[in-house]
Amino acid sequence: MDIIQLIEIIALVMGIPYMIFEVLQKNAMWYFGMVTSTACAIQFYLQANWANMGLNIYYVIMAFWGLYQWKKDSQEVDAEIHLSRLSSKLAIWSAVIFLFGTGALVWLLTLLNDSNAWMDAVSTALCVVAMIWLAKSIPYHWILWVIGDTVLVVMCFLGGKYWMTLLYVAYVIVSTYGFFRWRKRGEYIS
Repeated sequence: MDIIQLIEIIALVMGIPYMIFEVLQKNAMWYFGMVTSTACAIQFYLQANWANMGLNIYYVIMAFWGLYQWKKDSQEVDAEIHLSRLSSKLAIWSAVIFLFGTGALVWLLTLLNDSNAWMDAVSTALCVVAMIWLAKSIPYHWILWVIGDTVLVVMCFLGGKYWMTLLYVAYVIVSTYGFFRWRKRGEYIS
């Protein structure tokens, strides 16, 4: 077993409780996310997938804001899961981030000889928006995760990262379940 496979296994093992706590909307999710994202960042660095390396560094940083946001929001409702609505302003900004981010990343990643610039860019831009929506408890973040993680399944499989492929397959399955669970049990913040 080489170092890349070991890091992938660590990400997979830590990613399982991360997914469970995300579906349950428990603050512990953010701590497991920090470890999983750090392992993924190292793994993507070693495989020259620069955008997803940066994305996972972004996840670590966003975990601090997400933890703060969830603690604050959970005080506003009595429900098991607290939800926020997607505002028109955030929807427009999200579209801009996705479109501009994808274009800029494809250009940059092509210059950096990324091993799969298009899939790396699209998955990264989608997941940046999904993380913002997750931190704000917008239930539609699950849909973005399903799409972004499906792209990552393909990218990791084509790159021979089989443990990471398994992790992202699990993310797609859990994200599908999470969407329906949040919609059923969530209560919107006023």
